[in-house]
Amino acid sequence: MVRRRKTKSAAKRISFKLGRSKKRKKRRLTRKLPLKTVLKVLVSGCVIAAIVVGFVFLRKYVEQNVAVSSRTGTLKLVDVPDWVNESLIERVYTAAVADGEDLKLDDDAARSVQQNVETRIAWLDEVTVQATNENIIVSGRWRKPIAVLEVGLHKFYVDARHVVLDFVAIPALPIVRIKGLSRTSTAPPPGLVWQKDDLVAAVAVLTRLEHMDNLVTPDKPLLYEIDRIDVSNFNGRQNSRAAHIILYTKQGTEIIWGAEVGTWQRYLEATDEQKLAKLYGYYTETGPLLSDVKYINLRDPQQTVPLPVDKKY
Repeated sequence: MVRRRKTKSAAKRISFKLGRSKKRKKRRLTRKLPLKTVLKVLVSGCVIAAIVVGFVFLRKYVEQNVAVSSRTGTLKLVDVPDWVNESLIERVYTAAVADGEDLKLDDDAARSVQQNVETRIAWLDEVTVQATNENIIVSGRWRKPIAVLEVGLHKFYVDARHVVLDFVAIPALPIVRIKGLSRTSTAPPPGLVWQKDDLVAAVAVLTRLEHMDNLVTPDKPLLYEIDRIDVSNFNGRQNSRAAHIILYTKQGTEIIWGAEVGTWQRYLEATDEQKLAKLYGYYTETGPLLSDVKYINLRDPQQTVPLPVDKKY
């Protein structure tokens, strides 16, 4: 019995010594590892962790972009003037989605809409298009027609800058017909400027009437009384002694304007300012230009002409 106990105790002592020796060896090996190796291990671990975190964030970013770009939105026009009707708005919508694609809320869709509007419709100038989280917003400067022309069976407008616009009925505006244009050239397509001498002369008179309406008679514009402006005798091409430009009211009254704007001195006529003052002085005193008045002659110069407002035009 005694021998067995001694054997066991000896075996325990041997195993204990072996265990302690192994631990000492591990400690020695750990102590012998260079500092650079330890740092490399730590750096490698940080890099791996950063890559894993980066993939997580990248996945979220891609998922968010896909979610936004796949959303479809609506087209929204802003800063639309009161005179623009539903027919014109519908034309802009049709031009904007010319390819029939869904309006996705991203920059590519905004660029596509802008290109479509700029190339397919002449009514908007200086177009800007922006995609938001809910809409694709379209804004721009609306071209306002001031006169309408008829060439054969076709009608079209021009604005104050002589840009041709396709015809759409716009009852909210006092648009005057231009008659008597020469046929030396055909009208350009919508969106282009038509630099034609007699057309430019007619538009110059109408823009001055519009300016006076805004300043003197905004509640009752005189242009609503005008039916047409006749430039058949522009520069006296038919009769050098007759008036070059004549306006006609809807009741048939002639308003004899005379020479092209800016050329009054050449023909010894009243100045352009005097012509406007005389016309609007009569209009503000008598009201509508009724048919009982056969004509209103604006050509004759006068020494004193009362201006309807204390400004020069």
